[in-house]
Amino acid sequence: MCSALHALALALALSLALLQSSVAFVPIGGGEATHVSITRTALLQKLKETCQAVADSSGYEFNPTGPSAEELVQACLGPTATGEVSAGKFRAALQEVYVQNALVDLNFVASAPHHFNSEAFLEGRALITEGVVSIKANIQNHQASREMLGRVLHTLQDFYSHSNWVELDNTEPFANLIQPDLPIENIAAKDTATCRDCASGNCPNTILANILQENKLTSGYMGISSSEKPKGKCSHGGAGDLTSAAVPRGGISKDERRPGNEALHDAAVTAATSASLQLLEDIRGAAGDRDFLRLMGIDRSSGVCFVIDTTGSMADDIATAKAVVYNIIDSKKGTQDEPSEYILVPFNDPDFGPLTRTTDPEVMKNEISKLTASGGGDGPELCLSGLQMALTAAPAFSHIYVFTDATAKDIALKDTISALISSTKSTVVNFFMTTSGGRKRRSITATFNDYRDLALASGGQAIHVTKGSLPEATGIILDTSTSALVTVLQRSRSSGSETFTFLLDESLKNITLYITGSQMTFNISNPAGVSQSNTQLSGGLGTIQSVGNLWRIRLDDDKQTGTWKIQMASAQPYTLKVTGQNTITFIYDYVHAFKGPHPGYAPITGRPQAGRPAMLLLSVMGRKGPASVTVGEVGLIPVSRAGPVSKGSTTDLGNGDILVTVDAVPQGEFVVILTGTDLVSGSQFQRQSTTQMSVSKVIVTAVADGSVEPGQMLSIPFSVMTEGSGGPCSINARNDREFPMTFPMNVPLTTGQYANGTLTITPPKGTPSGTDVTLTIMAKTSASADSNYAVLRLSVVSKITDFVRPTCKVDRVAADDCPADVSQCASFRWDLSANVTDGKGTGIDRITLRQGDGVLSHDALTNLDIEASYNASCCSQIAEIVVVDKVGNVGKCFHSIAPPTIAPSVGPPSLGLARPLLLLCLLLAALNARS
Repeated sequence: MCSALHALALALALSLALLQSSVAFVPIGGGEATHVSITRTALLQKLKETCQAVADSSGYEFNPTGPSAEELVQACLGPTATGEVSAGKFRAALQEVYVQNALVDLNFVASAPHHFNSEAFLEGRALITEGVVSIKANIQNHQASREMLGRVLHTLQDFYSHSNWVELDNTEPFANLIQPDLPIENIAAKDTATCRDCASGNCPNTILANILQENKLTSGYMGISSSEKPKGKCSHGGAGDLTSAAVPRGGISKDERRPGNEALHDAAVTAATSASLQLLEDIRGAAGDRDFLRLMGIDRSSGVCFVIDTTGSMADDIATAKAVVYNIIDSKKGTQDEPSEYILVPFNDPDFGPLTRTTDPEVMKNEISKLTASGGGDGPELCLSGLQMALTAAPAFSHIYVFTDATAKDIALKDTISALISSTKSTVVNFFMTTSGGRKRRSITATFNDYRDLALASGGQAIHVTKGSLPEATGIILDTSTSALVTVLQRSRSSGSETFTFLLDESLKNITLYITGSQMTFNISNPAGVSQSNTQLSGGLGTIQSVGNLWRIRLDDDKQTGTWKIQMASAQPYTLKVTGQNTITFIYDYVHAFKGPHPGYAPITGRPQAGRPAMLLLSVMGRKGPASVTVGEVGLIPVSRAGPVSKGSTTDLGNGDILVTVDAVPQGEFVVILTGTDLVSGSQFQRQSTTQMSVSKVIVTAVADGSVEPGQMLSIPFSVMTEGSGGPCSINARNDREFPMTFPMNVPLTTGQYANGTLTITPPKGTPSGTDVTLTIMAKTSASADSNYAVLRLSVVSKITDFVRPTCKVDRVAADDCPADVSQCASFRWDLSANVTDGKGTGIDRITLRQGDGVLSHDALTNLDIEASYNASCCSQIAEIVVVDKVGNVGKCFHSIAPPTIAPSVGPPSLGLARPLLLLCLLLAALNARS
């Protein structure tokens, strides 16, 4: 599994026609067997099991109405998922796992432990152990956990393709890889020959007979830059492995299905899939079902974050923010539009934070009720520090609302904030800046421009109102804190007259136009020629409200589909945004091609490279999945100046996946714009990305694998290159936790050559395990002030020595009263008791019921031996209890009172591949997997 071309390209949804060199688990004969397809199969099966368990415990049916991702998410969320439900978060979350899985073949191509090459079994398991510990400790930091999950799954899967595990006739996964308290023994010694010579280089099985007879564990050696290997050892094999030409020639990799090794290849695929399911089940048990679903993007609406100035002059604003939060909670509780998460970050001077995050609306009500206004006095506050904290904590597709009446003292953070916004591609920032009569207009205007720049970069609004009119402006929060929100159009201009067109499709609901600016006029007209101007607050097209610099136009429900126009005229800067509610949307990544032993494509974390075509990979979603839409044109369009769409050439990869190449990239800031046809209604649609992007001649690369311990220093190498003028390049790095760092302030650049540097970061000794850290490295050239950035997400994890799972043993069952006739079961009950203990471990953290409709109770968790009791109706015949200790080790016990004739159909979730194929296919189709 060591070719980034297929693994990564499939992760990025490239078509098979684009994949032509030998690779990891190569698709043969129309089938798929890559890291990404194995990961996808395991993830979807485990997510289906989790959705089913949540539905069972909540008393509703998990019954998707169709195979699309939208319908899968809707069914998983249950009866509260009323209205439009977007699958964007779900698809984006899975894509993050797939991409990081595949990037192991690029970022760690020469690392034997990452691939279980060169008999590095103990080192490979250590990587898996460290990764799983990091995921469990930091499960709420979704992006960092998903990235680590992708990398860990890659390494785990490589064991079965690169070792002789299946040649030893093992049909089950090697559980010791994910249970570090168990030994890995009988590894072939360094001086023990393991393979025979294969002159053709393509023999089906070259493992020596004595190695198989003695059950010795070995793996192939891989040489990227050298052909050397220990005498008699197996090679990995393949064109990229230089050792495969050294005796013993050939290789034992089962990455691809070749004549003679079909059975071994298939066995490796099956074992790798089963092992992936085991690891996912372990993480699911530690996280809990609902947090596991949230980790994978299955949740209600977007997250909502409030960043609130708490200085003395903000008393009225805080009262308004409180009222807004209470209104969101009360009006949307129990509906699909209920925010999936609430985040609160207060800021003052000289302090900001602490951050409060919760999925419980009552907890957020309580926290925001505690806010009071005090302090300040010198005007500027730490607004951007508070915003940085919210940006790094907010889940994907969040909306952040900043309330302040002051300038930003920490304006030096502006570039870092811009980089963080660009890296998310989905987080929208809105500013509400208030003034009373005492502020100097000049100071306010200068600061408001900074806020407006940041808001526009994210696709948000900068709203400027008086304190008395703030409550009227906050209706935008109720509009945008909703599920399946899409942007149809967004533009910004410094002044002047211009006519903008936008396409409205039949499926759009709650269509709203937002205009910010002053001294302007506008006129809206629909496809039939009916128009309404800014002076007609209630006209033939909708209702217009105006407060401060904000105009809000809500179109009537009976709007016409087709091309609309809005004529703008303004002597001052203004912004225009058109939004609606609908599940037709897209996610995207800018990518670049790379060379080397395993060439392919990798996502760009910073800005795309100037002077070259821009490449994008898009996944398009429709109301009934990708088959319910066709894509017309995809291109890039300037946001802040007039200019045509830079159209891209597209390769339709099927199932909604599209590769786009744009040769003429617009100057300045631009966004992605897409048009197509909704086949459900037959109407054309238009969608636009929210986050702005620009190109740069500077490239910044940095890779951090694993986590960092409190009090320990982590070194992160980084590289900078420019295709512009060489010379000094300034480096500026920041992290959102203010952990001590060292890095070179400058690096000298020579055009076209990489300059290397090292950054160190040291979390203080008292840093809680599970703390997430977002690190931004900025590079800016002196010659042209051109800049680019890299964003890394790290986890702080305390060293763990307890890897023993807690035990749960059923020691008593009383079910004699349950009748044999199940029609009479409702009048009778049964119960059991179980002993739970963590031995000499860290102690029990929680005991929960996975399966069963009864009542679970237990002794205090502080006890060494805990007695758990379960009581249920005789109609509920199974019980599964999950026990998690304080470091995430998971134990279980299961019992069924079903008669023997029924028992085979019930039982604990399978860790293998024995789930019904029909359900698996349903999930695969939901994610547009190729069959």
